Amino acid sequence: MLETIILSLLWAKIKKYDIKPLFKTWAIYPVIGFEIITVIGQFFAYYGDYKILEIFGSATTVYLLLYWGLIFKYKLYVQAIIGSAFMVFGGILNDIAIKANGGFMPVFQSLSYHVRRTTLENYHRVNDIHILGSMNSNIKFLTDYIDLGYTILSVGDVCIRVFVFLIIYYSIKKINLQGENKNC
Repeated sequence: MLETIILSLLWAKIKKYDIKPLFKTWAIYPVIGFEIITVIGQFFAYYGDYKILEIFGSATTVYLLLYWGLIFKYKLYVQAIIGSAFMVFGGILNDIAIKANGGFMPVFQSLSYHVRRTTLENYHRVNDIHILGSMNSNIKFLTDYIDLGYTILSVGDVCIRVFVFLIIYYSIKKINLQGENKNC
């Protein structure tokens, strides 16, 4: 979810918030540590070694729990509830797509194919619920088709990432507002 974190940092910058104070708090570093491991896993996967992704691919729950530090430190309870609702909604959308396609999530690659990130062989190697999409796939707009080059997202995945965006952005906002109150 590195791109979601980067997007939330960019949005905070656009809104004229200082993002540096976020990196002065302990609460962001477990998230950053997990992201570094994920990037390393993506690098290895690019070269055909999927062991790290197999181990950490199922650790999404642990990853999302790492955000509790920010939630409790900055009292982002409302944002966490809203983000959690998006996560549930995204999960439901993914479940609908999977059920409509016989227990598999079709993946429609475009950019990933051109950078040779995903191939038919890779899907067989990972051996999970993902399959290459085809004309026979059902409810295509809910399947994985948003291709970022190193990962392919579904609409449900995007909804799940709203949680991360909200927590990072509102942590930055809260830090900046607390800083202004200290200066008064």
